[in-house]
Amino acid sequence: MGINMKNMTLENIAKACKGTLYGAVQTEEKAPGQEEASCVVIDSRKIEPGGIFIATRGERVDGHTFIPAVAEKGALGVVCEEAPEHVGIPYILVEDSFKALKDIAGYYRQQLDIWVVGITGSVGKTSTKELIASVLSMKYHVLKTQGNFNNEVGLPLTVLSIREEHQIAVLEMGISGFGEMHRLSKIARPDICVMTNIGQCHLENLGSREGILQAKSEIFDYMNPDGYVFVNGDDDMLRRIGKTGKRKPVHFGMSPVNEIYGSDVLSKGLFGTNVVVHGNLEVFPIEIPLPGIHMVTDALAAVGVGMQMGLSVQEIRRGIAEAKTVSGRSNVLSLPFCTLIDDCYNANPASMRAAVDLLAMALGRRVAVLGDMFELGVNEKELHAETGAYVVEKGIEVLVCTGTLSRNMYEAAVEKNKAAGSGRKTEIYYFDTREAMLEGLPGILKKGDTVLVKASHGMQFEKAVEFLKNYS
Repeated sequence: MGINMKNMTLENIAKACKGTLYGAVQTEEKAPGQEEASCVVIDSRKIEPGGIFIATRGERVDGHTFIPAVAEKGALGVVCEEAPEHVGIPYILVEDSFKALKDIAGYYRQQLDIWVVGITGSVGKTSTKELIASVLSMKYHVLKTQGNFNNEVGLPLTVLSIREEHQIAVLEMGISGFGEMHRLSKIARPDICVMTNIGQCHLENLGSREGILQAKSEIFDYMNPDGYVFVNGDDDMLRRIGKTGKRKPVHFGMSPVNEIYGSDVLSKGLFGTNVVVHGNLEVFPIEIPLPGIHMVTDALAAVGVGMQMGLSVQEIRRGIAEAKTVSGRSNVLSLPFCTLIDDCYNANPASMRAAVDLLAMALGRRVAVLGDMFELGVNEKELHAETGAYVVEKGIEVLVCTGTLSRNMYEAAVEKNKAAGSGRKTEIYYFDTREAMLEGLPGILKKGDTVLVKASHGMQFEKAVEFLKNYS
């Protein structure tokens, strides 16, 4: 990366993670332990000369086995849980490498003069992150969370990738239990907090929507007291949030009671939405290229943050118009055989409904290829059943259910079909495994279909996406 990381010397890193530094040597220019690192990584393949490698133990791989390799590549030092033998570079001994990663990232964040936007919520974090980053990049040098790097490993790695040229970091912050957001907030120390909604994901750990609100509100624990909070004012739970730090939250949404709201919504189907924005004494149209009416609220959040950061209306409009989808997140692909909605990254009841709503906008025959949703707790069967019934309610022509839990989705859809009487019916299919579903799909699909592919990440539905991309 060229430029070293500010104040990230071996000595400071050791202090930050409460580790013990061994083997630091005097150089021509620096006292022992005073050289700054060029990078901090947990993937040995990403080490650079002068970088720090944190050796972590995973389910399948022990990072300690790669210490000799990173030493050969010119690493400045390693952070590890056991002393390496005969590697000839300094090392910092710690009790827990993953905790050290968080502590080191938290220390580094405090060395940086940068605005941080932290985004949380049950649904819409990634699309909101993309829209906010796209808007802010019209004026600032922006770093944003890549892929799904939004948890207690991904977030610190994202923070550690910030460099001096960056002016704003847009960080997605995802959790599944109490206390996680507290730890993420301690690392990120956001100046601006954005909350998209309070849905029904992670009920297994958080118990209720009240529990979800409580857990996600931990984002305020380490936010800048002079910072700003933007919340979806159409969400009944988020409207309860009062003053945080020195200011009341700014509300965005479709209702005119919000400080920033949308009107005159015009859907362009799978190719986006036009909406008129009202806020800050301004009224102006925006074109959202991302498909789905639910993207309007995410775009309004981006408008609010853009206005707060001093962007002009023209810059905000351009930033939203140029926003891109993330692979695996409602990515609409025009293929020779069909139109594919690739939303295979993850799934919960709210995002499943949003994806089905999106599919319902398509012209022609619509096919929902849906799989199991994980981490839903004691109501998992009922929530799958509700999804199946919803697909039939929306008039989707074909439903393909895959996986053990999706048996409930299939059965509820069949019952809903029966209750519909003599009207138009949904064709419904069930497969117990992804492999069986991929074998069965050719007999179900027709040329010109619009096909939605969605399930929890563990179902590996990206294989269905690859199958469809190559199908003709």
